[in-house]
Amino acid sequence: MQRIGVFVCHCGSNIAATVDVKKVVEMARLEPGVVHAEDYQYMCSEVGQAKIAAAIHEKHLTGIVVCSCSPRMHETTFRKAAEKAGLNPYMVEIANIREHCSWIHKNIEEATEKAVILARAAIAKVNLDAPLVAGESRVTKRALVIGGGIAGIQTALDIADAGYEVDIVEKTPSIGGRMSQLDKTFPTLDCSACILTPKMVEASAHEKINIYTYSEVEKVSGFVGDFTVDIRKKARSVDMTKCTGCGLCQEKCPSKKTPSEFNRGLGTRSAIYTPFAQAIPNVPVIDREHCIKFKTGKCGLCEKVCQAGAIDYTQKDEIITEKYGAIVVATGFDTIKLDKYDEYAYSQSKDVITSLELERIMNAAGPTKGHLERLSDGKAPKEMVFIQCVGSRCSDDRGKPYCSKICCMYTAKHAMLIRDKYPDTNVTVFYIDVRTPGKNFDEFYRRAVEQYGVNYIKGQVGKVIPQPDGSLLVQGSDLIDNKQILKKADMVVLATAIEPNPDVRKIATMLTASIDTNNFLTEAHAKLRPVESPTAGIFLSGVCQGPKDIPETVAQAGAAAVKAIGLLAKDKLTTNPCTAKSDELLCNGCSTCANVCPYGAISYEDKQVNDHGIRETRRVAVVNTALCQGCGACTVACPSGAMDLQGFSNRQIIAEVDAICR
Repeated sequence: MQRIGVFVCHCGSNIAATVDVKKVVEMARLEPGVVHAEDYQYMCSEVGQAKIAAAIHEKHLTGIVVCSCSPRMHETTFRKAAEKAGLNPYMVEIANIREHCSWIHKNIEEATEKAVILARAAIAKVNLDAPLVAGESRVTKRALVIGGGIAGIQTALDIADAGYEVDIVEKTPSIGGRMSQLDKTFPTLDCSACILTPKMVEASAHEKINIYTYSEVEKVSGFVGDFTVDIRKKARSVDMTKCTGCGLCQEKCPSKKTPSEFNRGLGTRSAIYTPFAQAIPNVPVIDREHCIKFKTGKCGLCEKVCQAGAIDYTQKDEIITEKYGAIVVATGFDTIKLDKYDEYAYSQSKDVITSLELERIMNAAGPTKGHLERLSDGKAPKEMVFIQCVGSRCSDDRGKPYCSKICCMYTAKHAMLIRDKYPDTNVTVFYIDVRTPGKNFDEFYRRAVEQYGVNYIKGQVGKVIPQPDGSLLVQGSDLIDNKQILKKADMVVLATAIEPNPDVRKIATMLTASIDTNNFLTEAHAKLRPVESPTAGIFLSGVCQGPKDIPETVAQAGAAAVKAIGLLAKDKLTTNPCTAKSDELLCNGCSTCANVCPYGAISYEDKQVNDHGIRETRRVAVVNTALCQGCGACTVACPSGAMDLQGFSNRQIIAEVDAICR
């Protein structure tokens, strides 16, 4: 029998306001194996930890139970305190009586009863705990950044500046991401390209950074400190070592009717192309789906005009395998599709556009060379209407329930730029409410209203109706004046909701990283670990974690880099000892456990087994403890009960259940 100490935390009033802490202590004293029980206001404090250490020494405790908040918050705190006092850290159990009791129950008796039950279950588990020893694994001093937008670039630069090698994998032909599509940035109205291009050049020239453009992560295996990643480097059909970037092939290409992805489909590009003028690398890609040579076997004009001999139609996809110690996900965002929002006539009129499409129109390198004009007839609009929250803060299944965070500010930016450059153009903004939670953001919005005369109407738009004369009739409401509005417009701009890059779910599956219901990658802890994934060694950077503007993105990129550097700086990592273990006598070699293991930690070996005096060779499961993350999937799937999880054995789980049901 263990000698167990129980420590119950008040957590100020977080726990004590709803749970009778003294009663929990009294009941705990009656449990088998408990030789000490006490309570304290803040058990996680230095004084509280000192009380735990003192009790371990004085009462010769072999295990402890701390009834406090979530183990995600303080399990490490209490384990370190126990270890410092000479107790094996894995003889510590946490009973979460804050989140599971006090925060969800209003009735004191009910909450107290549940707290007692949770404490009882934790005590039952400790009675069956055994000391565990953490192992060690080496660290590969190289980082992978998935995504080459501003988040990925900044993260890579910070890691590289610390002296570690970094690979950037970007699926498009150039790094730059969404920021490369913008004209100006708020609230300073800086030229986006002027800010981004130096960063792109710096990343390209950095001796510690290797960039894989037009490439995708194909497979990820391994564990923190030692990931093995397969990268598919797609065939560009252009030899990057020979190409000079002269652009003659693009100029001469006869196939020029492919919609330009960079210009959001508003313009066309050739079948061989670079996305934009400042693209890095400045090497074109042949779009094989639209190239005449690949479709019909004829043409080949780009090969004929290329003086460097860089065109290679026989080029194949290449799989590159590299090892990394840390992986940073910076996959960015896209705007939602508007096929469910027919009321705004986006599919009916060329003059109903999204905000990102307006960015391209206003950009000097865009389809209209920076001139604000209607796409239907090329005329300058005199009446423009902006509609906010299209798909954001949506209560039905058409859109997204969250605020996209950046829309209010970029709409104010667009309105100011239009009014400044085209003072004869009237701008009206329909909004639900204006959200400006950033430095100089509210002042920026007020400038749009007070200095530039932008007309803001608090109300939603019900419908946009194309008219026979080519204009648009906007039907909305003014909630302040409590009236319906019918407004004629030449152009309507929709502030569409943003969402994570569609590839993020695939990436999350490969990395065994968590995603929320909106497909944003989930951080390990919203407050204490905002840039870490629950999977060790995986870090988050930029909008893949949640909506944010460029300054926030760059800040998070730096934070993710610091976390990655902290990992790469270590020669060895301590591994989790709570891993699966196979009973060779019970294992029948069926491979069920290996099939369900998400980490590829289970293999099979032929071993000599002594079963009740009979020696025979059996195919048995073997667990790689460095790869195993202790998820327990194998223990549930094993039909013979041979697989068990150290620290969370079947006996321990059953003991907890019995204690709860007592």
